[in-house]
Amino acid sequence: MKNLFSISIIIVICLGCTSCTVLQWRKFDGEIQKKFNDLEIESEISYFEVDSLDLKIRIQKIESDNKNVNLVFIHGAPSSLSTWEGYLKDSTLIANVNMYAVDRPGYGYSNFGRAMTSIDEQSQIISAIINDRNLKNVVAIGSSFGGPIAARVGVLNTNVKAVVMISPAIDPNNEKNIWASRFTQWKLTRWLVPTAYRVAGDEKSVHAKELALMEEDWKYLTVPILHFHGDVDAIVPYENIHYSNEKFQNIEVISISEKGHEISYRNTNLIIPYLIELINQIKVGN
Repeated sequence: MKNLFSISIIIVICLGCTSCTVLQWRKFDGEIQKKFNDLEIESEISYFEVDSLDLKIRIQKIESDNKNVNLVFIHGAPSSLSTWEGYLKDSTLIANVNMYAVDRPGYGYSNFGRAMTSIDEQSQIISAIINDRNLKNVVAIGSSFGGPIAARVGVLNTNVKAVVMISPAIDPNNEKNIWASRFTQWKLTRWLVPTAYRVAGDEKSVHAKELALMEEDWKYLTVPILHFHGDVDAIVPYENIHYSNEKFQNIEVISISEKGHEISYRNTNLIIPYLIELINQIKVGN
């Protein structure tokens, strides 16, 4: 038993050093700006403050004149706004829309390490950012844990004209039990786990309950919804597509053959064409 515990500790430590931690990297504002400057893409970093919560949300904006469609990107767990880099630097998207990527509470440079486990509370904050920036014709895009947040923002804010969920953990009855997340909840091992993974573990511990709280509201979301899912997803079960088909009125499910959970950033070439089509539909409607 002692040997098993020792092996488990080693696994947790190694978890913080392997390539799978790439999505928790916290890039400094200057590092992000330099990369986009080198690409000759105009980028701006700002912070949205919620005084009542002592909270600052970091936002990266790619904006140009005369664009009337706005994409708002909401990452998963653990992650940061940098996971959306492939979209923010895409020339076709830049030519057609404004883009905003946020660090969710607890990640990146949005009160790093301080989890906000309420999906509704996070969604209220994203909705407040949309209103504060006076964004119209919004497409809310969320991956994994960010998927239900994007959908919830669509329920809360009438400026949202479409929702895109990529590998979303949306079904409260189909939450996969990831054993490694238990280390984030045990006092003996929590301190060994990288900070972003602790935040993810805190969110995971109440995720099914949070999803159940809002599932009766999905019937009010009538805007177009795209649900992308890899059919060999080892993190969020592919069966989540059945829940989406059942609960959402205006849903299109796009199954990505022989792909796993990381399609939001590894397979942007498969997703962006659908986004362009959706953007053109919104433009025609306006």
